[in-house]
Amino acid sequence: MSLRILHTADWHLGKRLDHFSRLEEQRQVLEEICVIADAQQVDAVIVAGDLFDVFNPPVEAVELLYKTLKRLTAQGKRPVIAIAGNHDSPDRIDAPDALALECGIVFVGYPQAVLRPISIDGGFRITKTDCGFLEILCPNSSIPLRVITTPYANELRLKTYLGATDKEVQMNQLLHESWTQLADEYCDDQGVNILTTHLYMLKRGGELLEEPDGEKPLKVGNADLIYSDSIPPQIQYTALGHLHRYQNIGGHQNPVVYSSSPLCYSFAEAGQQKQVVLIEAEPGKAVAYRPIGLTAGRPLYRKKFDDIDAAVTWLLAHPYTLVELTISSDTFLATKDLKRLYDSHDGIIHLIPVVNKQQENQESKITINLEQNRAGLFVDYFMSKHKQAPNEELLNLFREITGQQNEL
Repeated sequence: MSLRILHTADWHLGKRLDHFSRLEEQRQVLEEICVIADAQQVDAVIVAGDLFDVFNPPVEAVELLYKTLKRLTAQGKRPVIAIAGNHDSPDRIDAPDALALECGIVFVGYPQAVLRPISIDGGFRITKTDCGFLEILCPNSSIPLRVITTPYANELRLKTYLGATDKEVQMNQLLHESWTQLADEYCDDQGVNILTTHLYMLKRGGELLEEPDGEKPLKVGNADLIYSDSIPPQIQYTALGHLHRYQNIGGHQNPVVYSSSPLCYSFAEAGQQKQVVLIEAEPGKAVAYRPIGLTAGRPLYRKKFDDIDAAVTWLLAHPYTLVELTISSDTFLATKDLKRLYDSHDGIIHLIPVVNKQQENQESKITINLEQNRAGLFVDYFMSKHKQAPNEELLNLFREITGQQNEL
């Protein structure tokens, strides 16, 4: 008999892509995650931090979180463990704890949190708790699930909650000592042992992993790097949050996995396959795990064109996308061209015009006649900066601003 656990992270509910709301896409992808949890008949769900995108999320994002987590609990039969990430307010995450527990949702906002034991009618039971630890019995299994929880905390908060007084003690040592103490006391080979945390974790000696664009950085120099060899050997799977790309970072005898965010949240993530991770675990054995791809949401593209017609054709052929569009041309984009582009697609997030620089003739010098009117001076100045004359639209705009329609 094994336990089936679903690992997801970095929902960032309420996040926008520049001006564009992603809330409807988030509803769709969370619905997809709920369907996967039911179809795979998972015994528990872990959400490894960054539930929200900001400390004070919009009401719609809060409502979406609670409704989704409640659905994932399957009426209290399935424990859902959700920890705070660096984008979350720990107090906000902990606030609904008393009611949430009765519904089957286990919120953990701070490191070393001590939850109360609870038995949900017809559902799971929390049988043991300690600082940063809980043991759960799921209704369809006699195998205890042990989870060490470490929500995001900066160095100061970790030292506060883990009781360190020596400023020279590093976070790796603090976490290793805390995790090892809990694992030695509670994580024997008669249950399934999981660690979930929201940290920047790396294999010792491994290549630095890129933090997502727009993400509040956790790595400042190497001060906040946590190495995977800090994880105790009893831990069969480490469910990480923070980095938005799916990856097993290694450095430990068992999987140490970032599940990925459910949507691409920046154009640096364009083309990434987003997923959740299904874990099958038995006591005393290596876990089996596999990513399950998510399909909801608008794909992100970075596209470059040197022809407006070609750009419009592509945009019309790919309506359900979000686009960073670069237009390369020999002249500045006219208003009519901008209108054509925006009229053809509702998901242009960034439009980047690139004017090709003309090859300069090093032997020629531009002479400016200071005796001419302001419009003539503007033309000469524009030529000196851009090596080409302004188009008629720019000239008309200049004349309108300066009130000199009759010049030139």
